[in-house]
Amino acid sequence: MTREQAVNFLLTSPYKLGHMLGFTKLTELHNKWIRDMIAGKDDKTLQAHRGSYKTTCVSLALAIIIILLPNKRTMFMRKTDNDVKEIIKQTSKILQDPHTLYFVQCIYGVNLRLATENATELTTNLSIDIRGTAQLVGTGCGGSLTGKHFDRIFTDDIVNVNDRISKAERERTKTVYQELQNIKNRGGRLFNTGTPWHADDCFSIMPAPEKWDCYSTGLMTEEEIAAVKESMTASLFSANYELRHIAAEDVIFSNPHTGAESYLVEQGDGHIDAAYGGSDFTAYTLVRKDGDVYYVLGKLWNKHVDDCLDEIQALHARFNAGKIFVEDNGDKGYLGKELRRRGERAVIYHENMNKYLKITSYLKAEWKNIYFVEDTDKEYIEQVCDYNENAEHDDAPDSLSCQIRRLWKKNGDYQSIFKG
Repeated sequence: MTREQAVNFLLTSPYKLGHMLGFTKLTELHNKWIRDMIAGKDDKTLQAHRGSYKTTCVSLALAIIIILLPNKRTMFMRKTDNDVKEIIKQTSKILQDPHTLYFVQCIYGVNLRLATENATELTTNLSIDIRGTAQLVGTGCGGSLTGKHFDRIFTDDIVNVNDRISKAERERTKTVYQELQNIKNRGGRLFNTGTPWHADDCFSIMPAPEKWDCYSTGLMTEEEIAAVKESMTASLFSANYELRHIAAEDVIFSNPHTGAESYLVEQGDGHIDAAYGGSDFTAYTLVRKDGDVYYVLGKLWNKHVDDCLDEIQALHARFNAGKIFVEDNGDKGYLGKELRRRGERAVIYHENMNKYLKITSYLKAEWKNIYFVEDTDKEYIEQVCDYNENAEHDDAPDSLSCQIRRLWKKNGDYQSIFKG
């Protein structure tokens, strides 16, 4: 193969190099993405569903840029430093594969070797940059950008679930992204990949995205899409596979207070919303009220309540918690009796209130006063924030609303529904 043929192959058919390296599921669509990553001119945003191999495409593009543009500096950014390591490692493997080495030999007549290789940097012997700077630098959103400048900047998944539930995180991510514009060299380029999580997340200030959802790439069958949808919350599926966030008009609960210290729920009381099969979740909600503030520990399991009781008891003991409230509507008192058999102070009650009314009255009224402690499952908070009248899963908001109603300053006669 001549030098010109090798260069042309990498520029026009990069996905075929992927096939040689074992990425056999890459298609002509991926070829289009990789070619754009390598040779496109303007800043670009690509949103593609989970499992679409977009991050694999980024790794291939980074390796080819290192080969074809050895004196250009490239930065790769993900949410955290740990997230970056995976891509740097994969890019390093691509560069050292015998197939890649063959193309380098054809183009330069030398054997490629890594001059610098660590968790955040890669440099090859192809670079003759007298500054001695790395060809590829990886960093998380929290890394320092002071004094750094790059010709090409890739961001991948710098928006994640934390941006969905935290306004402060959304603003922090946008601040980081805006700084990237300042460290981009003249004539340089930003290429963003990821999935959206919130109407006001960082994608709102990026170039308008090219979108490839799970229905349009041809990479997932209808059966696979249905199975994935069944396995996760509505917000996760919407963001990760349909590339959309829940519409603002459907949102009842947003901007939750998170990150309170976990000791603040000590000596509180618990509540279990039990699952007995199917797609339901078992939710455990531990709450302690201090003045007008409700401190909440929420846990969620996608399994039968019997398989969760050991963990629930361990949590209850860890926080020196008191009673556990459970309804008897669906199990005729089974769960309460089982908890008592295990030595817990179970309070059994019969639920008479419409679930939607309960959630949208008590939980909505006190939402501003609810603080989730740091040990709360993100999935629990997501399920609360996903809730609307037609929500597929409501175990977490149901359990939490029962707790808020029980402790509400205006609860009046509602104490009477509880029986020992």
